[in-house]
Amino acid sequence: MRSLITAEAERLLPGLLDTLRGLVEIESPTTDKSAVDRAGRFVAERMAELGAEIQRFPQVDVGDHWLGTWGSGSGGILMLVHLDTVHSIGTLERFPWSQTTNRVYGPGVLDMKAGAAIALAAIRALRANHSVPGRRLSLLFTSDEETGSHSSVNLIKAQARDHELVLCLEPALPDGSLKTWRKGVGDFELIIKGKAAHAGANPGEGVNAIHEMARQIQRMTGLEDQAAGTTLNVGIIEGGTRTNVIPAESRAQLDIRVQTPEEQARVAAALASLAPIDPGAELRVEGEWNRPPMPRTETMVATFERARAIAAGIGMELSEGGTGGGSDANFVAPLGIPLLDGLGAVGGGAHTEQEHVLLESLPAKAALLATLLTEW
Repeated sequence: MRSLITAEAERLLPGLLDTLRGLVEIESPTTDKSAVDRAGRFVAERMAELGAEIQRFPQVDVGDHWLGTWGSGSGGILMLVHLDTVHSIGTLERFPWSQTTNRVYGPGVLDMKAGAAIALAAIRALRANHSVPGRRLSLLFTSDEETGSHSSVNLIKAQARDHELVLCLEPALPDGSLKTWRKGVGDFELIIKGKAAHAGANPGEGVNAIHEMARQIQRMTGLEDQAAGTTLNVGIIEGGTRTNVIPAESRAQLDIRVQTPEEQARVAAALASLAPIDPGAELRVEGEWNRPPMPRTETMVATFERARAIAAGIGMELSEGGTGGGSDANFVAPLGIPLLDGLGAVGGGAHTEQEHVLLESLPAKAALLATLLTEW
């Protein structure tokens, strides 16, 4: 059975590449609803061709979400894929689909249109081999992962709770490893209000918001704990109008990454307790924790070890690792549901115009996914 699935996945590689090219050539930046909807209709048609029951979840401001289901009943396995990319319309003209002997290139090819093609190829391989399992299989395509999954997070959680295993088709680590931990992500803005004054004639009447911001940044960067995996990046600072005017306002945008719920709680408490150093300044923090951490828990380890044993049956050796980046798997992890992430393609250059996938990883990952779907 397992060797037949592997052979079938390899035989279906040309079709997998056709699907992948079709998706890459449908540009789908998150901010363009009509573009993402074209990609959604593309995958919905292919799921229907493979015998899925299709459900559409219409959205107003972002692309619609799509769910394909094979089989019925409770439990089963849920696969997660997002359709949107960071690449704006027109990128394809500069960076078109191309293929070499060992790579394929194109906007969004790795993150994560290859994951979509792999999932569809795995289902196709099972159908061709007459080995579609009796349990329910669900494939959820969402449309707004790259901007925070705000419209899809509740749908993802609801579907995850309704299944016994969740498989996320985000790209693998560069060495092909699955991801057994991810950092949580916080996006915050620090806003300082001061008081304007002439910098030469009456500076004492002013409250310099940029000076206060500098002091607060020193305070906030002290929250970092490299050993615990906590980082804080001040990525954008704004403030001031002219050099001869005491600035009345300053803003800083922060990216915070935490590896554990305990670190998230510690940093959140510190942000909530920030207070002005200059008594004349006002301070407030806006923003949110976009994604909770996905720690390497006992459940995560047990799930990976089971997957590794299944993969060994088709001659594949699985390894594990982690990343500071977030995915929709972060939303599933706190639910305590068995979860595997990084089941997508191997490649590099994500979010750039050098984005690529290693060709040999496509049939290998399709075979792995098909085997997990049958053997779990």
